[in-house]
Amino acid sequence: MVERHRLVTRHNPVYSTIETFAPLSVGNGRFCFTADFTGLQTFFDAYNAPDDGFPLCTMAEWGWHSYPNAPQDDSRLRLTPFDTFGREVGYGVDETGQEELFRSLRQNAHKFHLGIIGFTLEGKPLSLETCKARKQTLHLWEGCLCSEWTVAGARVFTETFVHPGEDTLYVRVCSPLIAAGNLQVSLRFPYGSHKKSGADFTAASRHKTELAHKTCGHIQLERMMDRTRYRVTVGFTGIALDTLPDTGLLPAHTLILGGKACGTDTGELAFRFEPLHIPVLDPENSLEAEVEPDPPSFTQARESCRRFWETYWMSGGVMDFSGSADVRAGDLEKRLVLSQYLTAIQSRGSLPPAETGLSCNSWYGKFHLEMHFWHSAHFALWGRVEVLKKSLAYYQKILPRARSIAASQGYRGARWPKMCDPRGYNTPSSIAVLLLWQQPHPIMLAELCYRAAPEEDFLREYRDVIVETAEFMASFVHWTDCGGVLGAPYIPAQERHDPKTVLNAPYELEYFRWGLRQADMWLARLGEAPRFGNTAEQLALPPQKDGCYTAHKNCPDTFSAMPFYTDHPSMLAMYGVLKSEKIDPVRMSATLDQVLAVWDWQSLWGWDFPMMAMTAYRLGRLEDAIDLLLRDSPKNTYLPNGHNRQTGSNDLPLYLPGNGGLLLAAAMMAADPQGFPPGFTVQSEGLHAYF
Repeated sequence: MVERHRLVTRHNPVYSTIETFAPLSVGNGRFCFTADFTGLQTFFDAYNAPDDGFPLCTMAEWGWHSYPNAPQDDSRLRLTPFDTFGREVGYGVDETGQEELFRSLRQNAHKFHLGIIGFTLEGKPLSLETCKARKQTLHLWEGCLCSEWTVAGARVFTETFVHPGEDTLYVRVCSPLIAAGNLQVSLRFPYGSHKKSGADFTAASRHKTELAHKTCGHIQLERMMDRTRYRVTVGFTGIALDTLPDTGLLPAHTLILGGKACGTDTGELAFRFEPLHIPVLDPENSLEAEVEPDPPSFTQARESCRRFWETYWMSGGVMDFSGSADVRAGDLEKRLVLSQYLTAIQSRGSLPPAETGLSCNSWYGKFHLEMHFWHSAHFALWGRVEVLKKSLAYYQKILPRARSIAASQGYRGARWPKMCDPRGYNTPSSIAVLLLWQQPHPIMLAELCYRAAPEEDFLREYRDVIVETAEFMASFVHWTDCGGVLGAPYIPAQERHDPKTVLNAPYELEYFRWGLRQADMWLARLGEAPRFGNTAEQLALPPQKDGCYTAHKNCPDTFSAMPFYTDHPSMLAMYGVLKSEKIDPVRMSATLDQVLAVWDWQSLWGWDFPMMAMTAYRLGRLEDAIDLLLRDSPKNTYLPNGHNRQTGSNDLPLYLPGNGGLLLAAAMMAADPQGFPPGFTVQSEGLHAYF
């Protein structure tokens, strides 16, 4: 039996220096707070200043904002017609002549920074030169961040955590500076921004912060940013509240706690964030309810947090590599433990996560549905299927929108968008709207859920999503004398190809075949007749040349001409993510050899490494699988906080599809009879087998 407490705690991140590119976070899966070495966001400006910096954000799954006069939908967008086997289909790919509308649809709605919480000294900002980091530990087993540092010759100790059941940040500060009234805690509100930090401090006149309610030890504020409204309740004990203005408006959108001697060196604070009206979540109605009771006390919340995290680590899957002779085993174990923590605090909501989760904005905080698999499929394998079901429900919510997309293009069924906010509108893009490989994802994710917890009610619940997904895929197939083909226009997962010339990209081809077959299996479980098997069986075979699979039928120079050996080597996924019987393992092994020999590793992404490892593993190349999982490469960089940094990309200081992919690949290997290569001693519990 795995000693789970020992396994988890030996990977607690412990800092003795300032790690500006690897800050630590606490969260509950729907709400996340990222802190500097003070345990708060005292040095937001310093961490955010570099172009490739890792900003310190407070973000919630519900935290969406749009600029004034943002378009409510994409109905005014001019589409570009593409020839589709003799008929025209329009896609929103070209901004020429509609630049403002195109840009606005991309930037709105966006996630935003809910509020910056940090320390000041005697009413003045602190500086990195006057503060000294002593020790900071993220206690994974308890979900609590403990930070020890000094300023003005005095020690400060901070505990920071998030309540597991509500979007409330708790802070305990111990220092003689609190007793003297010299150390304050400030809450500063920015205007929402589509940029990486989600914060704009240059637009103070464009938002309001009003005092809504005040009692002894509690203050309630209401925030108004255009049509977005939310509430912040602040509870405090052992620390004073600065004088509030009589006007009801908060000067400079800043609340100051402290500044008065209070006779105790310990202050406890709670910051609860609640949505009131978020238009993209509920365009017509306010979410406002009666004023909630005051947040639980620090002690009560701390115990709730401790119980949650102990239960989390004691349940679900686990992998212990202790006793391994291979020196790489310890690094892999650490990455897996930290990836479990990071996906737990960032990706357990009811919406698919953004690629940077709730740490900062990537692509305006919108989520990419082709990445949903890499974000979340691992939950089913690690015994956390209920987490996956929460975000899977998003497809049910936007099914009418997906139907509308398909119908507008002359297809049957439901065509899922690629880059979107909660409403499900496709964000215009020269690439995104032409991607295809997200289409079978709902079938894949639903099947993973069903295999982990086979229930007839679940089959019925997702029947329409499965069938309408398959209806679109079947209607996208074009019939030729050689059978069914996946022809232009579309862009494959490897985003390096002209959408007008792509034919039978192999991963998409085999993923469609798999999805159509699986839809029939779903129907059979419900006692219904098959509908899609003939289409699946008559699809063309994946293209190949010189004993290797190519990027698509019209790309014979896959391994010899730029840019075709850059970006994702997605032809490998049809025998890694999938295991198609249409694939010749000898040819696939030769294809993997070609990728290893010629591919441009600088252009890969974080999920490519576990994807390639899965292919190597299915081929019986166990050493190659481990080498690929842990390969030293810019986009496979793992920081001390556990995040997969996309080195060289200023917009991606973290990349959660890499963490999710790592968890998926490792679980597939651990649950498979052939296991890990010699030198790895692995003890696992609670893992489910992959396909």
